Amino acid sequence: MTLGNGGGAPSLDVLRGGEALEALGVTGATGYANWNEERLYEEAVRRGEGEIARGGALVVKTGEHTGRSAKDKFIVRDGESENAIWWEANAEITPDQFQTLWDDFRAHMSGMDLFVHDLFGGADQTHRLPVRVVTEFAWHGLFIRHLLRRPELSELDGFSPEFTIVNLPSFRADPARHGVRSNTVIALDFARRLVLIGGTSYAGETKKSVFSILNYLLPAKNVMPMHCSVNVGDEDGAAVFFGLSGTGKTTLSADASRTLIGDDEHGWSPDGLFNFEGGCYAKMIRLDPKAEPEIFATTTMWGTVLENVVMDPETRVLDLDDDTLAENSRGAYPLHAIPNVSETGVAGHPKNIIMLTCDAFGVMPPIAKLTPEQAMYHFLSGYTAKVAGTEKGVTEPTATFSTCFGAPFMPRHPSVYGELLGKLIEEHGVNCWLVNTGWTGGAYGEGSRMPIKATRALLNAALDGSLSKAEFRKDSVFGFDVPNSAPGVDANILNPRATWAEPGAYDAQADRLARMFVDNFGKFEAYVSDGVRAAAPQPAKADSFTEAAE
Repeated sequence: MTLGNGGGAPSLDVLRGGEALEALGVTGATGYANWNEERLYEEAVRRGEGEIARGGALVVKTGEHTGRSAKDKFIVRDGESENAIWWEANAEITPDQFQTLWDDFRAHMSGMDLFVHDLFGGADQTHRLPVRVVTEFAWHGLFIRHLLRRPELSELDGFSPEFTIVNLPSFRADPARHGVRSNTVIALDFARRLVLIGGTSYAGETKKSVFSILNYLLPAKNVMPMHCSVNVGDEDGAAVFFGLSGTGKTTLSADASRTLIGDDEHGWSPDGLFNFEGGCYAKMIRLDPKAEPEIFATTTMWGTVLENVVMDPETRVLDLDDDTLAENSRGAYPLHAIPNVSETGVAGHPKNIIMLTCDAFGVMPPIAKLTPEQAMYHFLSGYTAKVAGTEKGVTEPTATFSTCFGAPFMPRHPSVYGELLGKLIEEHGVNCWLVNTGWTGGAYGEGSRMPIKATRALLNAALDGSLSKAEFRKDSVFGFDVPNSAPGVDANILNPRATWAEPGAYDAQADRLARMFVDNFGKFEAYVSDGVRAAAPQPAKADSFTEAAE
């Protein structure tokens, strides 16, 4: 099947697509370069890749894979990567295995119609990554055009990619032949500047591959890559929000009174902050139109890509509460779909860093002020907690530690990112806060979820500087400073122990979580300063809360 001019002279997009494939050594395939969103949307529907929902969103299903295949991600181990990659957390394949995989990818592409996209990762023109993405599916092309930065037409002439990503869902890897784990593969070769994705239709793999590349390249340029959201106030008071899934990173950064820079991936350079992306990739399951009206509005916008969202086949009405297809249902849309978004994608240096945790153990305060050393400790820890029922076999709160709040995307050792963050915090005098959006008055199942009204009030006070003027007490277990009071917030909620019916049960739970922190951090102790090591929680000291609670 040819989508070109019906036998006439090749169009410019076909010529450029062919040149791009030829440069990769791909023969017998037809490439369509830099189709706009309208053409990709039309082609995805024509091919039967997706269906149109009421309002115009494109609804697609990703089949077996409804999330990332973290265990199927590999990095080529060679002379360039040998001493640069954190091999304890990254699986390896040999250059020869990758070559075989690439040969088979190219053979698989023969006879196919492919979509070629020239895009940028990064709003900062000094540090942005020119990347070429080749997709088998038209809707994958629409997705990545939403998620990355789209060049001006003038920038397409002479576009020279530093990395190429090839995404072929119909390709099936052979573990014995390619040295991988299953029929699914995400393989990165930093020397060849090439990423191969096969055996999965989950579009997030392409986006996260760009993030992984930038996480590898930018530290060498003294730029800190971060898995975070960023917004900025009227007086350029930028704030960085770190947080794992379910901690409220997207919700809390989407404040109508502040300008959104981006919701997921950013860099911090000597010139300030910049968004890696040109769009958002938000969770859709049980999306609340009152809590997140801006995101909810994108579900009825033309061109939004909705992955694994259930839709009535007759009325085309969406059911965002239905998790039949996936708990991880997602929506991809361009940043301009959000009304209070930055047009430039850049901001100055941050005044505040917020580290979000959803503490299902119910022992963390709703907010705490961190020293720079404590900020590094909690950044390297990357703590949150899963609650019962979120995964098979999880029957009680379970601690999750994902270093740098994004371990699966960090090719280098966490200490590289931790040291860089620490230098930037010190250089720019950034205030650092830990915010608990989890439970209070007891653990999950006994206590209650932290009131969003209190979280927003405390967060606003931290961002406008008023909370720094409050009186603080030192948490005897975790060592950070906790405010004794804050306007519009019940003072009792600021002391977690006082919210528990049985203080002794709180003491035991706090001690338990503190020991988890210490055990997890053991692998980083050799890489950090004495001050960071001293920022660790102190188990078995929860009983000293008694006097404060009384």
